[in-house]
Order: sequence, then structure tokens, then C-alpha cells
Amino acid sequence: MKVLEALLEKIDHAAEVRDGVVHVLDEAKLKAHIAELAEIAAIGEQPEKGLAQFLLHGAALDLGIVHASIHELYMVRGRGEVAPTFTVPAMNLRVLPFLAARAVFKNIMAIDGGAFIFEIARSEIGYTDQRPAEYVSQIVAAAIAEGFRGPVFIQGDHFQVSPKRYAANPEAELQAIRDLSVEAVKAGFYNIDVDTSTLVDLSRATIPEQQELNYKLSAELTAFIRGIEPEGVTVSVGGEIGEVGGHNSTEEELRAYMDGYNAHLAEIAPDAAGLSKISIQTGTSHGGVVLPDGTIAKVKVDFDTLKHLSRVAREAYGMAGAVQHGASTLPEDAFSKFPEAEACEIHLATNFMNILYNHMPAALKEEIYAYLRENHSNERKPDMTDEQFYYKTRKRALGPFKKQIWALSDEVKGAVYQDWDAQFRRLFRQLNLAGTKEVVARTIKPVVVLPKMADYVGDAAEAEDISDLAD
Repeated sequence: MKVLEALLEKIDHAAEVRDGVVHVLDEAKLKAHIAELAEIAAIGEQPEKGLAQFLLHGAALDLGIVHASIHELYMVRGRGEVAPTFTVPAMNLRVLPFLAARAVFKNIMAIDGGAFIFEIARSEIGYTDQRPAEYVSQIVAAAIAEGFRGPVFIQGDHFQVSPKRYAANPEAELQAIRDLSVEAVKAGFYNIDVDTSTLVDLSRATIPEQQELNYKLSAELTAFIRGIEPEGVTVSVGGEIGEVGGHNSTEEELRAYMDGYNAHLAEIAPDAAGLSKISIQTGTSHGGVVLPDGTIAKVKVDFDTLKHLSRVAREAYGMAGAVQHGASTLPEDAFSKFPEAEACEIHLATNFMNILYNHMPAALKEEIYAYLRENHSNERKPDMTDEQFYYKTRKRALGPFKKQIWALSDEVKGAVYQDWDAQFRRLFRQLNLAGTKEVVARTIKPVVVLPKMADYVGDAAEAEDISDLAD
């Protein structure tokens, strides 16, 4: 294939492809070209773009950078064999993920950390214009650049059912989740958060009835995921009992969901592994609550609820604990409280994007805001100030302006990287990740699943309406 030959020439033949398998010939030379290869994998044109993704995936595996499921670590934590003294960060890198992931790997290696997740939600895949294979390519390119070795956990966050589309055509909406799951697992996402909490029906009389559709569909999607796992891989599947931004979750809701889920899964797939964690609501919202001047309101997290439900999840159901969503805009002194509350996982996204906007040149920012006024004014509520409108919608410009963002000057990117670097350094220490490389090595035995070139050079998935989906 001439395109592949030309691409290998661009990286000075630092790698080769034999019988469909990528082999690294010169790691130092590959590192010298890794940024160029990552850029092609993100904003290039097909088929070169897909082939760059394939090369990065294969090269990472050849170097010992292996996509993995965190399922078994969470199971041993659920059994009490690993103390709940650290909280795993799940980081949604919406923008310049190669650069952001480099800061992640640099700081996690500095503290011998190993328990960390990169993730992207169904909604973010849409508005950032990053299909799963592209996202994975950026993460593993960063791992290669930083000299990382070991398991890398990549997660589908909020593979969420749209209530609007489910009401109109339930089977079509569920098939969209199945199709995305197939695409994600092929790309190396061995961790998936199934989110049917949008279908909780609070109008029903009892809590088990309110949770019924949620737990049944969660179990059915879990059974589907078990059927597409690569041999030897148990995908870590998470469930959710309440939509983030709603009322705080209760023990009764957790038990109703889990009892119903376990019973239904045993009925439809008797030998299938169940959930490794459960997402709850404790007072946060995605992106934070924006005040009229554009600043973020201080939010009080119910750490008592988080700790209590984490213990119920472990002691009654053998899961790792409860998951905290919508936390990246919390005050920095709050993060050390999550390990104290025994939260197993925390999801972080918006503030990483905010850092980019803080350093973005004024001309590009105004161009983006003009785009938002023209294309997303339907999302503006009557009482919104300009600052609130731009803050809530500017994530939707990341895909349309991806090439312009990649083209930012080295000076701007350097300033963004410095802030990301400092934030990850603080976060990882506050979440008690130092030394977790040992427990990961002890509990996680990643399986090498070689990528197939044909999966990277086919037609791209069609864009979908993600306007009512959570991040």
C-alpha cells in the first residue's frame, strides 16, 4: 500500500509492518517523529489518518504499552483485598489529548502511579470529533513519547441512552449504543460506563419500579458487551443510578438498582460478570454551575453519602465502590477528600478544557464565540448572560475548530501544558496515587490484542445528535 509506505518514510522507517503486525525498529527515532504521527492520526485525511492510528496502536503494543481493563483491580478492592485508600481519576481529554496525556504520563510515572483512566463520553466523541480509534491513538502516542510501559486503561464514559430518541425508537437508540460499544472495544476501550439512568421514571410509585428500566437495560447492555469482549479480557462495566445534576442518591436506590440488575443479568446471561462500580449523584453537575459573570459556583459535595454508598457497594455487592462525576471544577482542596470518602473513581473533564480557553488567543476565541452565536443560539436560555452562554456551549466548538487548535503556536501550547502539568501533579498526589503501580502490576494481567489494519481505513461512523447527552 503506497500510503502506508509513504507514512513509514515520514517516520524514517522507525517501524515496519510485517504480516499485518507493527514492529518498532528504532524507538528513539519513533519518539523523534511521534508528534507528527499523532497529528496525522488526529487531523489528517483518510486513509493516511487511519493508518497513522493503526501504526500508533501497533507500535505501542510492541513496546509493552497495552490496553487493559481495570475490572480485576476493582474486584479485589470490592473483596477487601486492596484497601480503599486511593481514588482512580478518569480523565476526559477533550482537546489536544496528545499534549494533555503527555502531562498525565509524566506525572504518574514520577510517583510510581498505575491506577488512572483516560476516557471520553458518547457526547464528547461527537462534539470533539474524536472517534474511539483516534482518541486511543493520541493516548498511546503520548505514552510512547514519555517512555511509559504497562497497562493503559481507556474508558467509554457515559455511553448514555438519549431519552428523547429512546421514546421515539427504543431499538434504534439501543442499537446505537451497541454499535458504539463494538467500535470502542475494537479500538481498545476495555472499560465502559453504561448509562441508562436517563430512563429512571420518578413518576412510578416505588423506587424499584422507578429503577426498573434503568437496571434492565444496563444488564442487557452488559450482556452484549460480554459477547464482544476479546478473548481473555473482562471489560470493566460501570452502571449509574441517578443522572448527574439531579437529587442526591440514596442507599435504597442503589440496592433497588443492583438487586434488579443482578437478577436480570443472571436470567439473561447466567455466567456473565457484572458491574465493577456504580455512579451516584452527590451534589455536583457536569461542567459546574455557572454564575451570571461566568464564574463557577461553589458546590458542596455530600461526602458522607459518597462514603456510605461506597461501603454499601463494596460490602453488599462486591464492587469497588461509588464513582463521583462532574468534579473537575471543584476547589482544589476538595480532591483529597475523595480518598477519605473511599470513592473508587472520580471523573474529571471541564477544567482541563477551561485551561486551554484561558490561554487561547483573543482572535481565535472571538471566532469561536461567533460560531456559537450562529450555530448554538438554540441552547441559550432567556435569562443567560453572554458569559454563561459561552461557558456552557464552547465545548461544542472543539470539533469544528480542531485544526485551528492544533495549529496554535508553541508558546500558547507551552503555557497550556505548564498548567496541565501542574494540575495533574497536584491531583495525583491528592488522590493518593503514589505507589499504585505495584497494585496494578499485581492485579492486572493485560492481554495483547493485535489491531487489524482494515478496522482503521474503512468508512468513518456517521455523526449523531448528541445535544441531550451528558459528558
